[in-house]
Amino acid sequence: MEGFKNMDPAQLLAEVDRAIISILQGGQSYRIGTRSLTRANLTELRNLKTELEAQASKDSAPGLIDRTSVAIFDGR
Repeated sequence: MEGFKNMDPAQLLAEVDRAIISILQGGQSYRIGTRSLTRANLTELRNLKTELEAQASKDSAPGLIDRTSVAIFDGR
């Protein structure tokens, strides 16, 4: 985890995307002989991705309200 301290949200987001793809392509865990590997929890990765996307968009577009839509209704 030490190497991740110097990464900005956009870089971390790319790493999270790679981790999600690894899980989707290869499964949550696997075993080779007597050794087994369990990857990070997919739900936790998706939650982290949402947080990082919000941070990255906030950093790239200061002054805007995150996750907000605007609708204009003309007439009735």
